[in-house]
Amino acid sequence: MNIIGIICEYNPFHNGHLYHINKIKELYNDSTIILVMSGSVTERGDLSIINKWDKTDIALTYGIDLVVELPYKFSCESADTFCYGSMKILNILGVDKIVFGSECNDINRIKEIANLQLNNSNYNNIVKDYMKQGLNYPTALANSIKDILGITINTPNDILGLGYVKEIIKNNYNIEPISIKRDNDYNSLELSNICSATAIRNAIYNKEDISKYVPKYSYNLLTNTRFLEDYYPYIKYKIITEINNLDKYHLVDDKIIPRIQKYIYVSNSLDELIHNIKSKNYTYNTIKRMLVHILFSYTKEEHNTNIDYIRVLGFNTKGRNYLNSIKKNIDMPIITKYDDKYLNIESRITNIINLKVNELEEYKYKPIIKD
Repeated sequence: MNIIGIICEYNPFHNGHLYHINKIKELYNDSTIILVMSGSVTERGDLSIINKWDKTDIALTYGIDLVVELPYKFSCESADTFCYGSMKILNILGVDKIVFGSECNDINRIKEIANLQLNNSNYNNIVKDYMKQGLNYPTALANSIKDILGITINTPNDILGLGYVKEIIKNNYNIEPISIKRDNDYNSLELSNICSATAIRNAIYNKEDISKYVPKYSYNLLTNTRFLEDYYPYIKYKIITEINNLDKYHLVDDKIIPRIQKYIYVSNSLDELIHNIKSKNYTYNTIKRMLVHILFSYTKEEHNTNIDYIRVLGFNTKGRNYLNSIKKNIDMPIITKYDDKYLNIESRITNIINLKVNELEEYKYKPIIKD
């Protein structure tokens, strides 16, 4: 049996995600599919528009066998950290393949770039030179790769796929990377049968009908949505009341603090604040993550990159049987009920999100079981 890993945010689960799962089942009909899924907050610093439990319910309904949570300390981070945490969890869970969407759909090209970044000392020098010219870090990386290999890689799924492959190589994981062609533009706001999650979120925010673009069960659970923009008054209040203590929060450094202090009083929305703060050294998403860490009181002191536990959000019979078969080989807690020792950060985040929505507190949930 193949043990297949997926890393995804399902924000929200749409027709492209269903295609991804069905394609895996077509390629590997004898398989167990394990999903590592971000919970309340995504890699770009957005709130998940529905809660993690509804996302788990949807994932199990459409063919995932076991869902585990990617902790906040990995889910709301740069691509490198996001990939590090996700791949480490999948390795602990014994997957032998990871299947991801890719715009280029060329594993050999992605491996070539991964080896360049890990093993070519000249590459880092070229990156530094581009940054000295005023380019931001992602653009400097892309230009350096093109200079050395003549290859362009700048689309979101390819960048994440590159991150997964780098983790496999660095850690000598016995995991085979498999790509599935992704045709639509990840950031496009155009709605179509298989469109981007960005387009769907934008349509939901603008109260447009998205019933054609997501599977029915997913559509039925797209109620009680939340958007980070709606939490801007809380972010603004938090910054103003801690205006001289912002450096304690994760990612917030001395260079960006004066800009936050300057623009917080004159910015009337989250998007306006981010654009006011943004500079060549701080991308839009980097700033958004900073502000999210401030909102959730996530400090430098409590941040680390240890994998301390595996938290199970849900499973079906196949997933439960697989988990039971590997438990003895996992040297860390497998969390199936609330434990404040491990889940206090996730609980804090849920409680703050619940300032705007009406949902159960973290400790009241148990893994979702679907047979």
